[in-house]
Amino acid sequence: MERSIQALDKALQKRIEEKGCTGVAVCIRGPEGVLFEKGYGKRSVKDDLPVLPDTVFGIASLSKSFTALALCILHAEGKIDLDDPAVKYLPDLHIPGIPDELVTLRQLALHRAGIPFNECLDWSIAMNTPGEYYQNDEYLRRTAPNRMDTIGDIIAYIAEGAYETLGEPGEYMSYCNEAFALLSSVADQMCGKPLEDYLEERIFAPLGMTRTALDLDGSCIEALVTDGNITNFFSDWPDGKHEDHQWTICPPYKGCANMKSTAEDLAKYYQMLSNGGVFEGKRVVPAEAVDQLVGPRYPLRKKPFYAMGIRKHSIAGHLVCDHGGELHGVAAFGGFVEGGYSSAILCNETEWDMEDVQNICYAWILGLPLEEDLFWTRPCGRAFSRPDMLRGDYVGHMGEPVHIRVFEKDGQLKADLAGEPCRLEYCEATVFAAVSENSGNRVTFLRFFIQNGHAWAVKNGSLLFRRA
Repeated sequence: MERSIQALDKALQKRIEEKGCTGVAVCIRGPEGVLFEKGYGKRSVKDDLPVLPDTVFGIASLSKSFTALALCILHAEGKIDLDDPAVKYLPDLHIPGIPDELVTLRQLALHRAGIPFNECLDWSIAMNTPGEYYQNDEYLRRTAPNRMDTIGDIIAYIAEGAYETLGEPGEYMSYCNEAFALLSSVADQMCGKPLEDYLEERIFAPLGMTRTALDLDGSCIEALVTDGNITNFFSDWPDGKHEDHQWTICPPYKGCANMKSTAEDLAKYYQMLSNGGVFEGKRVVPAEAVDQLVGPRYPLRKKPFYAMGIRKHSIAGHLVCDHGGELHGVAAFGGFVEGGYSSAILCNETEWDMEDVQNICYAWILGLPLEEDLFWTRPCGRAFSRPDMLRGDYVGHMGEPVHIRVFEKDGQLKADLAGEPCRLEYCEATVFAAVSENSGNRVTFLRFFIQNGHAWAVKNGSLLFRRA
């Protein structure tokens, strides 16, 4: 297959500039090794330092599949059973209204335990990260019930039940960071050593991921990487773009969001998964572990299915598994295409979704036009027959209450997404693309859940919001 490096570089440069990203690192691997790697922009603006392919970034929620893979290895080796009730390993874990026996380790990893997205991670960050981190730090610190710095604090919040559960365990997928905080604790218990040491021994070292660490506060990676090639972090504030070097600190969420790595290292990891646990001819993890992570027990379809800490879907008939991540100064996307191909995108700016940049890499790998829209669905040009069933106010919690208001104006279905005015363009079933009225860009996809003549919930990306 003929692939043009120049065309790829040009397409990536254009997209990164359009998004306004400060610094981005990209690495693509194939069966023959590294196919493309490059840094774009700056890792430090004030010191005028460039991003390089081996610049260290935070990777946020890309951490989740590493934690899930550790548990899958333990399962393959007979040390745990992923279908055991979680309470077997976390005896104080109780979800109000749900029998303890129904919530399994696997359901936690699939984000299907019934726990809605909530404030706990934001509380943990606000209470444990020094300095002015969030623009609503004061609100978060005022409302936090405790420092949220131990797994016991999270378990206590879950048990208190200051939320409405989302159906029975296994019924609905809704992204839940607390699930991976719980799984991190299980891994700490069952690995025979701290999760960070287990990952170093079983995954990082065998893959040659020499610039990667699971690290609570940045001290480990700063000691490991002595050449200074570590990015600063950028975020937009009302008075302009801020640059700092403050890692996110949220102690009980280590296996959820606290890894630091490079595009080069991550591409090795995802290539190993693409090869069923083998890297450069050597088996790194059991095939059964990769099978538990993303294997045939989870459906393969165009619409992504969330497997064990990683999404599974098809693009142009090819298996693709991937995940994104966002934190302060972090916007990341990484994944693999069947056949030994992988790609990792790391950005040092808060709240950029890098999936469209990753899709350029997938298109290049698969020999598709680089500008092709690879998202799983798109507007069909028709109107939805029953907009009255969707109108209303939906609420979720992301550090503070977040509202989605759906209404009609001039015959067009519209939504206010936490202050972002959008028009809703119908795609299929009850799925709509939310397109910004300001920029004209697609912001997210919304899927409505209809029961008894009206929508009782809407899924914004991977988060389920209940009707208020």
